[in-house]
Amino acid sequence: MKLTPGKKRGLEAISNQNNVVLATAMDQRGSLGKMIRSYNETISYEEGLTRFKEGVSEILGNQSSSLLLDPEYGWQGAEKLEESIGLIMAYEKTGYDASEKGRLPNLVDFYAVQDLVKRGTDAIKLLIYYDTDEEEKYNDIKKAFIKRVGDECKQNDVLFILEPVSYSAVNLDSKGEEFAKRKPQIVEYFMEEFSKEEYSIDLLKVEVPVQIFNIEGNEQYDNYTPIFTQEEAREYYRRCSKKSKLPFIYLSGGVTNEQFIDTLHFAKDSGSRFNGCLCGRAIWKDGVQAFAKDGKDDYYKWLKSTGLRNLEKVTKAIEETATPWDEIVE
Repeated sequence: MKLTPGKKRGLEAISNQNNVVLATAMDQRGSLGKMIRSYNETISYEEGLTRFKEGVSEILGNQSSSLLLDPEYGWQGAEKLEESIGLIMAYEKTGYDASEKGRLPNLVDFYAVQDLVKRGTDAIKLLIYYDTDEEEKYNDIKKAFIKRVGDECKQNDVLFILEPVSYSAVNLDSKGEEFAKRKPQIVEYFMEEFSKEEYSIDLLKVEVPVQIFNIEGNEQYDNYTPIFTQEEAREYYRRCSKKSKLPFIYLSGGVTNEQFIDTLHFAKDSGSRFNGCLCGRAIWKDGVQAFAKDGKDDYYKWLKSTGLRNLEKVTKAIEETATPWDEIVE
């Protein structure tokens, strides 16, 4: 795989010195707003998101190889980053219109890719909800949508990261056994389909095919629900990894810090050649309560203690498990 100079610079900017991506995700909007309001209803949506992102950016972002923010509430956080830290910007609006079928994507208001690049963005990230069993017309819309963003990134010579997120078009429980059994095939499809040149994607941010608490032998987790044997799960990790022709990184997907770290080691041991991670809630989720209930001083104390320890654990795990992307990227 060969990248243009601008895209190569972007990949280098979001990676550490070993060519591994160790990025912190802080582009959550709707879900984060709900979390903050659940602890303190007096904090406005905009104030809560902006201030929380500032803290994560200043304390955790500056200890990561890069930080993922959104242009709606993240610019004040971006200003807290040191020059050496890569900046990834989300290009999609948060959530989806639940009144319409298909979970169709939409882009943020007020910003085109060229605007984000002018403000110092090193990489563009696009999240797309996708179910391989969805009606074909909806998936065709999404494929065309991805191509448009890919073309826009090509025109501006900026790194394009796609985050395809699985869901059930027939409303299966996303945490249920039936959907968990389908998920490996969906992730495998993501790896193969979105590696195709027509989408102009440079880096995939993907879910793991099997959650660690759904694998036999992990009784230590409160949410342990064994669905796959160890070898079945390992085979899914291997197959998904082999399907990708692009560098790819794992997202944490809302699991605990301990679960994500164990997942990274399981992936490595299974033969997955992932190139880093973009980890959010597994690092900072427990800091929301301190932010919303205890105020700025206690929030920053949490970030500098528990938050940094969480990040350091993920950093150590990535250093032990991830494959440098320069093995496949020129």
